[in-house]
Amino acid sequence: MRIARLPSLIFGASLVFALSLATVHATARVEGDSEYSKAQTYSGALRYLRVDMGYEVVEKDPDAGYLIFRYELPGQNKATATGTVEVVESDGHVRLFVQIPKMPEYHERVLRDGLVKKLHEDYGAPAHKVPPAPEKKPEDAGAD
Repeated sequence: MRIARLPSLIFGASLVFALSLATVHATARVEGDSEYSKAQTYSGALRYLRVDMGYEVVEKDPDAGYLIFRYELPGQNKATATGTVEVVESDGHVRLFVQIPKMPEYHERVLRDGLVKKLHEDYGAPAHKVPPAPEKKPEDAGAD
C-alpha cells in the first residue's frame, strides 16, 4: 500500500515546490540608494519613466514618493504589466524601490540602474553631505 501512495506524494511535493517558485516572483523588488534629495529623485524618476522610457504613469504622489506605471513587456505587442517606483527618505538617506511583479528581477535592476544614470546626467555630481559637528560639552562651571 505504501508504494501506491508514492506517486501522489511526489505529485504533491512537486506542486508545492512549483507554487513556491511562482510566489517568489510576486514579492521581489530591487532597492537602490540615491545620492540626491527626495524631490530630485522623485522628479528624475517621473521624467525617466514618462519621457525617456515612454511609459504611461497611471498614478503618482510626490508627497508619498511613489509612481505607478505601465511597463511594456518586451516582445509582446502592446502588452503591459504594472510597475512601481518608490522614493523613501529616512535618516537623511534616500532609497529607491523598483518593483515589476510579473517580470524577472533583472528588469527591475535595469530600470533602477537607468534611473540612477539619469539622475547623474541631469543633476551632475551629488553634493557631499557633511556630517554635523559633534556638540561640545559645557565645561564644569563649579570647578575652581
